[in-house]
This record gives sequence, C-alpha cells and structure tokens, in this order.
Amino acid sequence: MVTARDRKILRDLAKRQADLAREDRNKSLRTLWKEHNAYRGSRPMVTVETDTLAQDLLPQKMLCETEIARQIEYNLLLKQINYVVFKDDSVLPPYYPVRHYTYIRPFGLDVKVTRTEGVGHHFEPQIEDLGKDFSLLNKSTFHCRDDLQEEHIRFAKDAFGDILPVKYEGISLCCSLTQDLVHLMGMENMFYSMYDYPELFQEMMGMLSDDYIAYFQYLSERNLILPTNEGERVGQGTYAFNDLLPKDKQKYTPKDVWGYMDSQETVGVSEEMFEKLIYPYYKKVASEFGLLSYGCCEPVHPIWDSCIRHFSNLRRVSISPWCDERFMGEKLSRSGIIYHRKPDPTILGVGAALDEDRLRKHIKSTVDSAKGCKIEFSQRDVYTVNKDERKVARYVEIVREESEEAYGK
Repeated sequence: MVTARDRKILRDLAKRQADLAREDRNKSLRTLWKEHNAYRGSRPMVTVETDTLAQDLLPQKMLCETEIARQIEYNLLLKQINYVVFKDDSVLPPYYPVRHYTYIRPFGLDVKVTRTEGVGHHFEPQIEDLGKDFSLLNKSTFHCRDDLQEEHIRFAKDAFGDILPVKYEGISLCCSLTQDLVHLMGMENMFYSMYDYPELFQEMMGMLSDDYIAYFQYLSERNLILPTNEGERVGQGTYAFNDLLPKDKQKYTPKDVWGYMDSQETVGVSEEMFEKLIYPYYKKVASEFGLLSYGCCEPVHPIWDSCIRHFSNLRRVSISPWCDERFMGEKLSRSGIIYHRKPDPTILGVGAALDEDRLRKHIKSTVDSAKGCKIEFSQRDVYTVNKDERKVARYVEIVREESEEAYGK
C-alpha cells in the first residue's frame, strides 16, 4: 500500500508531467517530429539517451521510500529530466506509459551470462560447434508476462490515475538476429560457423527469421501490438510520430507499425558474406514492418549499396561514430531517409568539463557531410557526466547552435 508521503510525492510529479504535457512547447515538439519524420523538417532534432545516465543523475533527486513507489518515481523523473533540464527535443506524454511485457526465446534456449560488478558481461556459449550442436536448435518460444506488471499498474493508478492516466503504449517491433546468435554462440563461434558451415548457418538464420515472423503474428493475434504513430519510442533513441501508419484499428499487424533492426555483431564480416549469409534473412523480417529504422553502432557504409539501401520501407538509418559520414551524406541526400547521427559519446561522457570546441567541430563535420539530408542527433552510450546536469544541457545548446545555423544550406 502506498504511504501518504510517497503518494503525495508521486501525485506532485504526475501533476507536473500533466501540466508540462499541455504546454505549447510540448505541442510544438510533436508537430516538429511529425514534420521531421515526413522528411519535411525545418531543423535537426536533438535527443539525449537518459537511461544510461540515470544512476548518475536521478538518485539524488528521488524522495520516495517504498520500493514500488521509487520505481514509479524513477520513471516519472526519467521522462521529465530531458524536457525540463536538458531541454532537448524529447516529448512528454499526457499519460504514464506501460508496455506489454513480451519476449521471444530464440530456439527455446535461455541466454546464460556471467557478469562483472560493472557493465561488463560474457555470454556462455551453448552452441559451440554448429555441425555437432545443430540439433539443439528447437522452435523458438513466445511469451507474454503482463502479470508481472499488475501490481505496478494498480499502484500507479491508485496513486495518481485521476491526474495522469495510466495506459499501455506501443513501441517499435525489434529484431536483431545476429545479436541473438551471439548471445547463444559467442562471437567467435558465430564467425567460425559462417566459414565452416555456411549452409547450416543459412538454415539457422532461416529458422530464426521465420520464428520472429511467427512471434510477431503471436503478438498481433493477442492484441499485443499497439500503434506507433505518436510519441511511442522507436529503437535507438527516437520517436514514432508520423501520419503514414494507422492509429484506429481493432487489431494491429507488423505492417501497421515501426520496426527496428541492427547487426552490430557482423562488423568484421565481409560485404560479400553479409550479402549472402545475413541480409536475405534481415530483408525477410524487415518486409513485415510498416516503416523501418535500421542500425546501431555498426558502420552501415560498407554494406549500404549492396544491402541496406534495398530495404523498401527504410525511413531512418543510424550513422554511428564508426560510419563514413560523407559517404552516407551523399547517399541519403534528398532520399527520404533520415540521417540518424549518433555523435561520439566520449565528447559528453569523458572529462569533468565539456570540451565545447571539440563538440562544435564534431557537429559541424556532420552538418557539412550531410548537406541535403534531414538530420537527427541522438546522443547515446554515455554512462556518466560527473553528476553535472548543466553539462548535458550545454551539450544540447551547442548541438542546436551548430546544426541549426548551417541546416539546409
């Protein structure tokens, strides 16, 4: 049961979010995102991923005492810090969002991980020799565990549901086939399998891609796919806002929503091998989505011409710090595909003070490389800012100054 003190703290935070969500600035951001995603944006959009920074910035702000109240307080603060403190282009929803807790267990196997005290971890291989262990690859299993959220939802509704509605929210459908393989095989075993057993590797990829398509069908049949055309999140730190996808259907299919895919694990794979052993299975799954956002930290330029550009529903592609910016700028100029830039995280995350000169040069280089593109900056993978909120806010100011000044020239 919520204590009177925790209840007041949560109600105050909920009222604050409800009030902020009604502000003209928040409404204007919604319009800007729709224009941006329609490739008609008048300026670059800028967001900072806060999840990784949360333990650096939120604990000192939290006041609740009971565990479940602190979970909800954390979620409310996490949403509001971008809008209020960083003042990036994050949008506040006029509700408290929860998501259906669903997942796929590839090949019916549980991932086994050994972790360090920090963020380091090691996946324990269950498939070591694909030729010998292929029989371990069973049908993937699909799961919905919304029951694990029932107490959380009841608590939130009881605490502030009359102020800030509690509702299920959609999210992009995600599928990263090679990540699943690395979780079960390890990186070296995956690479050796591609070389030693190319036919079996293709069969494995075919099985897994078919299972993902079946998983999405499982979600659709149970009404667990929700619309993604407003403030719902799309993989890699961006928003769904658009007028292309439906929002008033009784039952949604993958064709009605955003999808997200990446293949970071194949950075060391040749273009020819990627095209033969990876791309056909990614394309099969990608064709199930309404719109596609592709890429994370992997450089996409080596496989752009032969593979990535052929995704017919591609609307956003990641331009990571390891990507050839100028090459991709030329390819994406006036293409209808958003240049989703992930700036170097060391600029914001290393050092007590922000190196403003380095940041300005970094952003100028992007703008110069991406002439004729619609640019979006998503700062990700920063784990500490020395507990300095102002450092992040200043970062956002500078990105805006340097990108908006030259945008469209």
